[in-house]
Amino acid sequence: MGSSAPAVEIDVDDRVIRVSNPDRVYFPEIGATKLDVVQYYLAVGPGILNALWERPCMLHRFPKGLAGPKVHQKRLPKGAPGWVETVELHFPRWNRTADELCVTELGAVVWAVQMSTVEFHPWNSRRGHTEQPDEWRIDLDPGPACDYDDVRRVAGVVREVLDELGAVGFPKTSGSKGLHVYVRIPHDHGFTDVRRAALAFAREVERRAPELVTTTWWRKDRDPAKVFVDYNQNARDHTIAAAYSIRGLPDGRVSTPVGWDEIDEVDPRDFTLRTVPERFARIGDLHADIDAHPFDPTVLLEWAERDERAGAEPPADPD
Repeated sequence: MGSSAPAVEIDVDDRVIRVSNPDRVYFPEIGATKLDVVQYYLAVGPGILNALWERPCMLHRFPKGLAGPKVHQKRLPKGAPGWVETVELHFPRWNRTADELCVTELGAVVWAVQMSTVEFHPWNSRRGHTEQPDEWRIDLDPGPACDYDDVRRVAGVVREVLDELGAVGFPKTSGSKGLHVYVRIPHDHGFTDVRRAALAFAREVERRAPELVTTTWWRKDRDPAKVFVDYNQNARDHTIAAAYSIRGLPDGRVSTPVGWDEIDEVDPRDFTLRTVPERFARIGDLHADIDAHPFDPTVLLEWAERDERAGAEPPADPD
């Protein structure tokens, strides 16, 4: 049995991070190793930092690569150096707390990869106001019988409604089969209100494209040929892969920011840990100025009140 390659030391700004088992294959289909994952995140450093900055972050770890088990980890893995920052969160259901990773420098991302992290799933709030989201997330989740062209069409309707509201949406591929659109909002509302606002928006998209869109929460009741606008991704402790996060799929796919003008042309399968670094070097982070475009969701809460007066159900229990 051959021995694994010796550990390597990675210089990240003023940190030196030891990466063990650098040649461990994480993605057998494309031959990508643990060191390849490290180098990918270094290549898109400003983008992944912007996506994770000061947000509580759940880690999806693959200690043996994709061929082994996947670990969903809220608490910071043991053995973290003192400079890796965290934020304490309380989980009322179990009356427990957890110190989650809170990225404030690229070294923390590389250290998390050393601890076998592949995917980064941040909250839509930041540590200074963990109970008040500052990111409204629109998740276009295609049903199993839905064509990706329909996702593209729904994205067009989403943009139309956002434009009418005066909101600036920042789209990205989900890294799987769907699309996400992020909108920065002031941290003036709690999760319940943001979720109500997100549902009101989703219902407006559904009204404009009823043949393509569903807001039905229970999967068993949904039309599998429609795109589900998943408003519950705005619920507390619900997370989705960050912009520039690799996904745990065999081809090493990446959740990648795209321009609105690209959506009709690009295929999510085009964006992998092998291809995104060159794109990032060429065009930079398409979400770089998201903080400069806050949108007040009050009008959406007014839509929610209107819909509920007309008999619409409030948001389903996200659990």
